[in-house]
Amino acid sequence: MQKRTISHKVQKISGTFVFLLLFVLLCAFFAQYLTGAETLQDYADNNPELAYGRSETEEPPDTELTGTSDAPPASESSTAADSPPATDSSAGTGNPQTQKPAADTGNPQIQKSAADPNAPETPDMPSAYNTSEESAAGSGVGTDPQTRQSDWEKEEMSMNPERTTYQDGFYYEPLSDEVKERITGISYPESGCTVPYEDLHYVGLLYVDFNGETQTGELICNKAIAQDMVEIFYELYLNDYRIERIRLIDEYGGDDTLSMEDNNTSCFNYRVVDGTDSLSKHALGCAIDINPFYNPYVVFNRPTQGETYISPKGSEIYADRSRSFPYKIDENDLCYRLFTAHGFTWGGNWNSSKDYQHFQIVL
Repeated sequence: MQKRTISHKVQKISGTFVFLLLFVLLCAFFAQYLTGAETLQDYADNNPELAYGRSETEEPPDTELTGTSDAPPASESSTAADSPPATDSSAGTGNPQTQKPAADTGNPQIQKSAADPNAPETPDMPSAYNTSEESAAGSGVGTDPQTRQSDWEKEEMSMNPERTTYQDGFYYEPLSDEVKERITGISYPESGCTVPYEDLHYVGLLYVDFNGETQTGELICNKAIAQDMVEIFYELYLNDYRIERIRLIDEYGGDDTLSMEDNNTSCFNYRVVDGTDSLSKHALGCAIDINPFYNPYVVFNRPTQGETYISPKGSEIYADRSRSFPYKIDENDLCYRLFTAHGFTWGGNWNSSKDYQHFQIVL
């Protein structure tokens, strides 16, 4: 009797415990259903980038190999970005993560090649007074010349604080001692010259030659028109206007005829007008001749010859302006429009003679 009573009590307690357990579980289920709550595991599965530090498509981290930290080891983080590889075995693999790109300076002549770490970082630029025909392609105007200035030009400016730079490759400055030495006794007579050095400026510029290549040019002009010169030649350069060469006339011994025969564009030369005793505007640095072989100087019924005089020799065919040929300056030409817009007059509009190469200004 006593055993049956004890057994009955155990069954009763067990039933009560089971009932309470089911009740708790049932309450928990309804609580989650009604509130929409999620467990920590649910949150981790739904937000792997926060729970595991990865995107939904990535594999979970291998904690046995990497641990839980996202930061690379201290030695790797301090050297991986800047230090070159220990060997050259990665060169040319095509893996952008193992190749350090060359610095983008905007000037192809001063970019250091990634494939040649020993290449010099400073450019081998032509001298400001270099008169060779070597191409200076890519050395001056970039895609945005108004906001870019190459290192070599900054260095030049630091050496000559009186230089005025209009755009990369286009500048003017007072005559240096080197330039004075070059021109004295040639385009600038040692005695009798009425134009002081201080009235003249040296102009450095770029131009496109007949082969379509960029060249470095130089001229000397009156300081009053130096700004006009860089503005005009910059526009000619941007528009791919072709000029065969731009050298100081001193390269031809100051001989205007030799300069014209070589189709050289020039400005200052202390001389008289061809065939007269009158001082030319070139003597003041206020005149310039553009592509002179294709745009000759023509004098009608010249008194000493009694016939039409054409200079330079060999350019007679280009004196006929009714013909169509390259490099001809007329009133539709960009060169004409730019110079006249800056206040110059054109020799092609003269009456008793025609100087199709010639633009001058009265100061």
